[in-house]
Amino acid sequence: MSKRDFYEVLGVAKTATTDEIKKAYRKKALEFHPDRNPGNKAAEEKFKEATSAYQVLSDPDNRRKYDQFGHAAFEQATGGAGFGGFTGDFAGFEDIFGDLFGSFFGAAAGTGARRTRGRSGRDLKYDLEISFEEAAFGAEKEISIERKVMCDSCEGTGAQRGTKPETCSTCGGHGQVRIQQGFFTIARTCHVCGGSGKMVKNPCGHCRGEGLKPLSSKLSVKIPPGIDHGQRLKLRGEGESGVAGGSSGDLYVQIAVREHPFFERQESEIVCEFPIPYSLAVLGGEVEVPTLDGPASLKIPAGTESGKVFRLRNRGVQVLGTTRRGDQHVKVVVKVPKKISEKQRAMIEKLKEFDQENMSEDQKGFFDKVKNIFN
Repeated sequence: MSKRDFYEVLGVAKTATTDEIKKAYRKKALEFHPDRNPGNKAAEEKFKEATSAYQVLSDPDNRRKYDQFGHAAFEQATGGAGFGGFTGDFAGFEDIFGDLFGSFFGAAAGTGARRTRGRSGRDLKYDLEISFEEAAFGAEKEISIERKVMCDSCEGTGAQRGTKPETCSTCGGHGQVRIQQGFFTIARTCHVCGGSGKMVKNPCGHCRGEGLKPLSSKLSVKIPPGIDHGQRLKLRGEGESGVAGGSSGDLYVQIAVREHPFFERQESEIVCEFPIPYSLAVLGGEVEVPTLDGPASLKIPAGTESGKVFRLRNRGVQVLGTTRRGDQHVKVVVKVPKKISEKQRAMIEKLKEFDQENMSEDQKGFFDKVKNIFN
């Protein structure tokens, strides 16, 4: 059966760089890896095909031979076992996958099996609600969480005091089992010991062999000034304890900011509406408006229209991670009273007559245009 072109398999051009070939293989391997597609023979074949292509094209000497002679360059004296000195496993492949797959692949020939490290503790999440002012200026809050910590009875081994965990007979203590598939080896986490390499015959009665026990504890959380709704804080190492020497998990504190009855936040800026009487809008004057720092004086010029926005500099929220503050924007709304006294009505009637007598030329021109439209 004819084999597909290796460049076609990886989806790269024949002029592709080594980095481009590496990225293309990583994408294919992540998609078709057997551990991501259990029982899927088609995916497994595609994974093998992509691995064969990468093994040749990632090596300059093998690539040169392939470009010159094609598949025939590797079908002589190899018995179909591999390509040009291929060792049968994935030495050098782990840098492609990093943390996404960990140690899926066997170590290089002759280096021996790699032992599994201890299992890291679980990350935890805590939802914390704070006030508008606490988000603006920062605060320190105490929270109570329940998490699993190392069992002090068995010291985290999971074994009854006086006994020790035994080496897993399935993986020989390596934490991984290796499966030979054609010309390459796949290493998978041992399904019996879960990758620890140990088996507990006599479980600890306090933690039931888990090595961890639940504990309620209080933590102090520092809220930085300028944090916003939906952001989260990471408390490193404050999650659940690890097992067999593994590192502790982290605690993620999800922030929810309560709404303010007067202020609205837009990143580091805050906005608000402030009602003023008609007389102040016409005559001008000075008013006190609320800010996060307390009342502040605001000058209203004579003839201010409703909807005018004034800026109070450095009265907003502190920018996260800096000492700089945003501004406060005050939108004045001219208040029209729904009920007035007879005395007020008489005065407004006189003002109305005065307004009509002193109507500006622009206003008169506007009303003349409106009359012409409807006449």
